[in-house]
Amino acid sequence: MAAQYYMEFEKPVVELEKKVQELAELAGTNAELAGEVTKLEKKIDRMREVIFSNLSRWQTVQVARHIERPFTLDYVNLVFTDFTELHGDRLFGDDHAIVAGLAKLDGEPVVVIGHQKGRDTKEKVYRNFGMPNPEGYRKALRIMELAERFRLPIITFVDTPGAFPGIGAEERGQAEAIARNLREMAALTVPIIVVVTGEGGSGGALAIAVGDRVLMLQYSIYAVISPEGCAAILWSDGTKGEQAAEALKLTAKDLKELEVIDEIVPEPLGGAHRDHEAMARTLHEAIARQLKELKAIPAEQLVEERYQKFRKMSRFIEG
Repeated sequence: MAAQYYMEFEKPVVELEKKVQELAELAGTNAELAGEVTKLEKKIDRMREVIFSNLSRWQTVQVARHIERPFTLDYVNLVFTDFTELHGDRLFGDDHAIVAGLAKLDGEPVVVIGHQKGRDTKEKVYRNFGMPNPEGYRKALRIMELAERFRLPIITFVDTPGAFPGIGAEERGQAEAIARNLREMAALTVPIIVVVTGEGGSGGALAIAVGDRVLMLQYSIYAVISPEGCAAILWSDGTKGEQAAEALKLTAKDLKELEVIDEIVPEPLGGAHRDHEAMARTLHEAIARQLKELKAIPAEQLVEERYQKFRKMSRFIEG
C-alpha cells in the first residue's frame, strides 16, 4: 500500500515521487521515458534507504506513531486465521482499546491479545486512542487464563501511548489491574510471545508484555513514558519531546543492546505502513520460529526462564 501521510524528514523523497508520477503519466509507451522512470524509482529507493538507516530517536517516534502503520486487527487478518473475538471482563464492561480472542497460527490454536488504535476520528474515539481502561486489562487477563486452562500459546501485540489516565479508570482500579496482569503473566505456564508493533508506552504496554520472547518491529518504540510526558516532568515543557526521546533510549536498537528485548523484526523499506502484507509475512515468520522454540521448553523451565529474564533487567551502577 502507498502511504497517504508523509513525515517531515521524508519530504525530499516525496517531492521526487511526485515528479516520477508525473513523468510516468507522460511516458505512456515511450520506452526512453519509461527507462528514466525506472532509474528515478531506484534513486527514490536508495534515498529512502539512506534516510531510514539514519533516523534519530525522535524521527523513529514519528514512524512508530504513523497513522497508517498496521494495528493489531490488521495483523490478526494477515497473520492468523479463524479469529474469534471475545468480549468483556465479566466485571464492568468491554474495553474496545484491547482486542482479544482465539485464532489459529499455521493451523495451531493460539490466543491473540493486543491494543487497538483507530485511524479516523470516529474509530479513534471508539478505541479510546488505544489507551485501555482497567476493564481492558481485566479482559486481557481473563483471556490469558482461558489460554492457560486450554494450554494455548499467547501472542500479544503492544501499541499504546499508555493506560488511560482518566478519573473513571483510577476509580475502577487502573494501577491494580496492571499490577495483577504483571503478576499473573509471570506465572503462566504456556508460551507467551510479545510483539511491540508501534508505541510501547509505560505500564499500559507492560500489562500485556510479560513474555518469554519480546520482539520489536524495527521502527517501534518502548519506554517507561512518552517523550512528551518525560519532557513535561523533567523540564516542565512538553515541547522538548525530541530531547527526551534521545535520553529515553526507546528504539528497538537501544533496547536490544540493553537486553530488554530478544529480537528486532525488520520492516519494509520506509516502514511497516508502506506495505502491510510484507510486514505481516516477516512477522509471521518471526512469531512461528519463536513459538516453535518455546514449545520445546518444559512448563516449569519456561516460567523460571521468564522470571530470570525480567529480574536481570534491573541493574544499577554505584557512583
